[in-house]
Amino acid sequence: MQWLLLAFSFVIMAVLQRFARAGGVLASVEARATLSLGFLLFAAYLGGGIAQRSRLRLPRIVGYLVVGFLAGSGWLGLIRSDEVQALSPIATGALSLIALAAGCELDVRSLALRGERRVTLLRMMAGAMAIPFAVVALVVLTISPWFPLTAHQPFRDAIAFALVLGAMAALVSPTTTLALVTDIGAEGSLARTMVDLTIVQAVAGVLLLIVVLAIAQPLASGGAVRPGIAFRGLLLLFGSLAGGAALGLGAAQYLRVLRERYVEWALLIAAFLVSQAVRLVQLDPVLVALAAGVTVRNIDSREGERLSSELKRCAVPVYVVFFALAGTNLGLDALGEMWPWVLLLVGLRINGLRWGFRWAGGAGGDFAQYGWLGLVSQGGLAITLAALLRRAFPESNVSLEALLVAMVGVHQLAGPLCFQWALRRTGEVTERERNALHVPETAVAVGSGNSGM
Repeated sequence: MQWLLLAFSFVIMAVLQRFARAGGVLASVEARATLSLGFLLFAAYLGGGIAQRSRLRLPRIVGYLVVGFLAGSGWLGLIRSDEVQALSPIATGALSLIALAAGCELDVRSLALRGERRVTLLRMMAGAMAIPFAVVALVVLTISPWFPLTAHQPFRDAIAFALVLGAMAALVSPTTTLALVTDIGAEGSLARTMVDLTIVQAVAGVLLLIVVLAIAQPLASGGAVRPGIAFRGLLLLFGSLAGGAALGLGAAQYLRVLRERYVEWALLIAAFLVSQAVRLVQLDPVLVALAAGVTVRNIDSREGERLSSELKRCAVPVYVVFFALAGTNLGLDALGEMWPWVLLLVGLRINGLRWGFRWAGGAGGDFAQYGWLGLVSQGGLAITLAALLRRAFPESNVSLEALLVAMVGVHQLAGPLCFQWALRRTGEVTERERNALHVPETAVAVGSGNSGM
């Protein structure tokens, strides 16, 4: 029944969009985007349920991504690129809410008090950043005479490209990690540790990329790297963190006087502020929301836990909105031309994460053996930095961004699958815990009685 409903929703969406575009009924992009959003969310919710109840027991967020990709301009073309662009503020707002929930999970004081855990996190983060960076950079430099972006470039430019691709390999996605942990109801030391680790490594990865850009500019030939791009990256990082901290300070004050029923409105206002800040001031939504969540949690732990519980309560619609819209922007069309290179770089990064964890933590223990699988995901932060690198390398801007976006798309699909497998192996998620997340009663009526949706 769910498969039939999904196919039926695609057919109805295609028919209505065709009549609307041909007859001029919905002339404005915003009107067509609104129609597309309604059908996309309905289809994505069905796709998530199908993925969860399949024999492979896939994460629901993977189902949301796949449905978004199928409906997007890269496959069926039910949602055009201009409609996706019109819906970008909604996607940014949903992403900021997920990042805000991730930030609320990081208690800096408890992390500082547990010296052994802090040392373990720093050691694992060093291995998970240094080894993938070194592996990707060395291999790209070795194959630079054949690599598309460096084949006709001087060797010094190839070094700059290799360093940049190595730095991008060190980036992770705290939002996807938290979304998976929340969606499948995982509880345990590995799940909590990986959420904390991805938050810290996300900031450290941006710092590493800024340092690499500062080195690449004088190292490369004249005009290969835009001057001042490292300073622009610094402004992006510290501007986002400062803006998020200010938002968190204000949110902590208002949460003390807000009643329970008004918290949802405060979350919507916060998501709107972040989406507008991203559009007007060129900040990163993930960094802004992470800083805001960390600030709220560590200024007032009681209000931070209250905010975290509210965000978990409305997690399902937020996940459907973001991952369905993210699926329309997966950028996997670049795989048609560069798929060998994309798969090579993805494989190098994943193996680098595995070797880095083994090097940093030894061969024993679940964390050293399976923890690296929680770092496979990449997401919104990597997309922002890919756009920054497009401006950094004017000669190969479009090709470089297309390569990076395709890599992010592969990691975004593979990451949840890898981490869920790791959580199963460590016993932190069971089939019963999959349904721990509350599903709104209004959504239950979508499926059949036997589906449990």
